[in-house]
Amino acid sequence: MSKKLVACFSAQGRTAKLAKTLAAAAEAELYEIRPAVAYERRDLNWMDKKSRTTLEMQDPACRPALADTDAPVAEADVVFVGFPIWWYREPSIIDSFLDAYDWTGKTVVPFCTSGGSDLGEGQSRIAALAKGAKVLRGRRWSARASESELKNWIETIL
Repeated sequence: MSKKLVACFSAQGRTAKLAKTLAAAAEAELYEIRPAVAYERRDLNWMDKKSRTTLEMQDPACRPALADTDAPVAEADVVFVGFPIWWYREPSIIDSFLDAYDWTGKTVVPFCTSGGSDLGEGQSRIAALAKGAKVLRGRRWSARASESELKNWIETIL
């Protein structure tokens, strides 16, 4: 049996809720991806052209600092990477997370929450950033997805 990790960034708690349910379904360790400087409500205003997240997402090279780099990625065979969709892709903090670790030989499975958008260009971006990993096709979920729904998904992809 492979060792699994669910690593998740959540700005408003919805993705964190899903990640907790996924970790239970996968019998995986749960790790929170945190920025060194937490996002405040005003940072998340996508309608403000000068908000922190808008500026980060306009720069594909942006890598916000992580609060730590102690995720147990090295011990995992399968890493589920979760996040809310921002501007039709993964938030820049996910790019920072992916850049911080060696993905050689790992299986990476993206998952996300969104009001309606799927992974968009996030799938190909994650595949490019998780160098050396097998990146499986990710999926968008409701934060209210059940443990049994998630178990069924895991059984079909792994």
